Amino acid sequence: MMRKLRALDLTMAAMFIALMAIGANISTIAPFLHVGGVPITLQTFFAILAGAILGSRLGAIAMIGYMLVGIVGVPVFADFTGGLSIIIKPTFGFILSYILTAFIIGKMVERNKSLSMFIIAALIGMAVNYLFGTNWMYFAYKLLGSAPDGFSYKMAWLWMIAPLPKDIILSVLAAIMAHRLEKTVLSKGQFKQIKHS
Repeated sequence: MMRKLRALDLTMAAMFIALMAIGANISTIAPFLHVGGVPITLQTFFAILAGAILGSRLGAIAMIGYMLVGIVGVPVFADFTGGLSIIIKPTFGFILSYILTAFIIGKMVERNKSLSMFIIAALIGMAVNYLFGTNWMYFAYKLLGSAPDGFSYKMAWLWMIAPLPKDIILSVLAAIMAHRLEKTVLSKGQFKQIKHS
């Protein structure tokens, strides 16, 4: 039977919702951080941290919370956007993928808390983010008829080359940070129960 969420769990989830909103809008501060239709953000980094720090259940809940807060109109998505219209945008697949990313990473590190597992889990989570988000983007552009001239499946993946090195580096960094926190903070006191909530 699943334990009810505590005040600490809700606080940690809310913190990651705020971090996702901040990470989403790095490209607003620096407008040149757009490639094709995709803004370059720090959302993948924070989604990985959510799964690695909060665990599978609470990490996924935090990402669902982020998505729902944006859908109801709070401007937490890239370029300070929000609202139901995000569902028909090509980048919505990336937002959905954060839920899977956090859940999968959380499951992996719950079973093995070694640094190597944290890094492997982070890179797998990043791959899930790219696979789900890029395929959604491609089919959304095609189905909605809003694809740029000459748009193809290959072009969709070529757009993802620009943020890839950044995301690989940040994924490894997130894994190292989460592992360090696991050893120094999260394995003690009230924090010890977060991944089992």
